Amino acid sequence: MKMRTIFRSFAVILLTLTSVGFLSAQALTADQIDTFVERSIKAFDVPGISVGVVKDGKVVYAKGHGVRSLNTNAKMDENTLVGIASNSKAFTTVALGILVDEGKVKWDDKVQDYIPEFKLYSPYVSENFTIKDLLTHRSGLGLGAGDLMFFPDGSDFTIKDIIHNLRYLKQVSQFRTKYDYDNNLYIVAGEVIARVSGKSWPEFVEERIMRPLGMASSAGLFERLKDKSNTIDGHASVEGKVQVIQRSMVRVPAAAGGVNSNITDLLKWVEMFLSNGKYDKDKRLISEKSLKEIWSPQTIIQVNSPGPYNTHFAAYGLGFFLSDVGGYKQVTHTGGLEGMVTQITMIPELNLGIIVLTNQQEAGAFRSITNQILDGYLNRPGRDWVASLSAARQKSLAEAKEVTDKVAADVARAQASGAATLAPNAIVGRYSDAWFGEISLVLKDRKLRFASKRSPRLSGEMFPYKANSFIVRWDDRSMDADAFVNFQLDVDGRPQGFTMKAISPLTDFSYDFHDLEFHRSL
Repeated sequence: MKMRTIFRSFAVILLTLTSVGFLSAQALTADQIDTFVERSIKAFDVPGISVGVVKDGKVVYAKGHGVRSLNTNAKMDENTLVGIASNSKAFTTVALGILVDEGKVKWDDKVQDYIPEFKLYSPYVSENFTIKDLLTHRSGLGLGAGDLMFFPDGSDFTIKDIIHNLRYLKQVSQFRTKYDYDNNLYIVAGEVIARVSGKSWPEFVEERIMRPLGMASSAGLFERLKDKSNTIDGHASVEGKVQVIQRSMVRVPAAAGGVNSNITDLLKWVEMFLSNGKYDKDKRLISEKSLKEIWSPQTIIQVNSPGPYNTHFAAYGLGFFLSDVGGYKQVTHTGGLEGMVTQITMIPELNLGIIVLTNQQEAGAFRSITNQILDGYLNRPGRDWVASLSAARQKSLAEAKEVTDKVAADVARAQASGAATLAPNAIVGRYSDAWFGEISLVLKDRKLRFASKRSPRLSGEMFPYKANSFIVRWDDRSMDADAFVNFQLDVDGRPQGFTMKAISPLTDFSYDFHDLEFHRSL
């Protein structure tokens, strides 16, 4: 899921950077990892990070650094629980693999055989959509389409609502021809698991995956954790200062990003994969055949440059990104929720697994740590990933600030001139989008305000911008998702509807404002 990993585009994992400094080309010692993680914490302003490394069946590193919350200053350790976000998707694919092994489903079964009411915009696509299609980001829907039904956290959309509303989202590419990351179809996959097994998605993954592997502290949802005494608070930079933000509960989109776990438990999860589906030496969680399917390329992802790891091919499997790095197959995924981002990486041929969990939404931190550890095991001259990714981050922040500062200046000029094209009184009313539902534009204390009926956190003040457009500045400043609002007028110049678009290039793709088409309803 989301977020600014965030989610999360594989193209960023293959980022080409200029080497700023070099480290020795050998596996990092525990002390070296300690030093490097501490540097990452400072460089990316992340309160807490935990790291796990398993090699040749042995845990060689498992440790937390920093604090799990700036409010309490309690220490982060290898048992601190973090929402792993889209790294949960692999739990969904393994759960389906277990059902495939038991003969209860097939990867190529039609979704409508299990969820008859499942429909997408195209009738042909709806009728031919398979379980595998749910997992491979090749539906034809755009990047993050419909994510506003669950993101930001706190909306009232149910799984039933999401399944129904998918039919209103228009496809932006032909079916099975293009990779575009999707969360909502993983929610549908979770519902397939529930209908086949008779258990909810969290119940199934806890009983059939976590319990056998001995992942005693983990759960499919935050609220299902048995012990919440060692959990993180999420953090984000709010107008320049990192602080604790509202907890992301992830109830409805559990199959896309609900798992809460820690380094101790996730090392067992990773070791199961590296042992070809086995655990406790001779017990088997999933067949080699199903695991092979999960780790096989399903949707091609374009590689624009070989990058630092001489990567030529990339694909999405089932719940994992796949690529060649330094001549080896890499299996990886990232995950992002509000206030936390994570990464799990495996190199099966080296029997190597690397896990990084953080409590701040800065992807550079986990990437720098993963890549630095990986460089040692690949026996390659290691660049200073903290320095290079930190420099890239500062450049991106500066570019985004230039965009948002310009918009702010234009808004200030519009306010000073008092010459808005559309008067607030002409705009107020109710507007509705087919899948997102109703919003209200109201005047309160002489200020024009936007308020979503179904996603209460999407509330904020609106300001004239240019011609028929306004911007909305959300009350919750942790979201970094202010948006343009562009009104369409009838022949008499009266607003009849509007579209939206995020202002900052760094806004998380799950704020898919561009997929909304509001029409005046009152």
